[in-house]
Amino acid sequence: MPVTWFPTSQLLWVRIAAVLFTCTAFSVVANGGNLFHGGMADWCIFSWAFSFACTLLVLLVEQCSLQSRIPVSWSNFPITVACYASLLCLSASIIFPVFFLKDQYPSQETRDHRIASTVFSCLATVAYMVEVSLSKARPGEVAGYMKTAPGLMKVCQTFVACIIFILVSDPVSYDHHPALKWCMAVYCICFILSMAVVVLCVGECTGCLPVPFSKFLSAYGLLAVIMYLTATILWPIFQFDKKYRRWGDQKNLIAVAVLTALNFLLYLADLAYSARLVFVSA
Repeated sequence: MPVTWFPTSQLLWVRIAAVLFTCTAFSVVANGGNLFHGGMADWCIFSWAFSFACTLLVLLVEQCSLQSRIPVSWSNFPITVACYASLLCLSASIIFPVFFLKDQYPSQETRDHRIASTVFSCLATVAYMVEVSLSKARPGEVAGYMKTAPGLMKVCQTFVACIIFILVSDPVSYDHHPALKWCMAVYCICFILSMAVVVLCVGECTGCLPVPFSKFLSAYGLLAVIMYLTATILWPIFQFDKKYRRWGDQKNLIAVAVLTALNFLLYLADLAYSARLVFVSA
């Protein structure tokens, strides 16, 4: 009877660990966490389930040698999945204990289930970060764009923008002044363009652009830096100045201001990498 040989590597074992940790995290909390559906509970379960499903897909494709039959760039897809999964699990590892353990007094069994899910979420985050570290391009190595620092920053930019969308939409906090509507337009436009870059790279469609991909990245990077600079300045002014601010919970607004500044720094670093790629390499 023929025996199927599964090649082993650090990357393989890290992915197996990530699959086990994420599966345990959402299984334990689904069975005994006593969570109400909606809000942050759904976000945490989605984060673990999405990461589990995508990593399991990567494992199955690689172990069955089906890379050539998958209509995506396999040099870009696995690390993109790992980077998004690490950010999702990191957010769940922070959000879940804050909302469902801190100042909560459920039964001891329910609390134990929630603690276990938090622990396995943290372990999954570490596993995905290790996978990203093992998969990213080394200096001088020819690799897919998503394995480079700018590619990984694109993932972070889109993820930060998603968190901003969640914070500004419940309650809506950008509709009482045109400057804040401009900030929202900045978040949307830059998110769409960054996500388009990720999709183009994963789908191996960068050659469809009417201009060289590297020059497109530099032009878009400069535009995004300028736009995010305006949002970084305008959001705090029109949310916290006594002349413009509305009374209410300020925590979400402060978080958006911090995340806007963070994305500005990410776009600035991205622009520096892209400019070096175009001008220094040339």
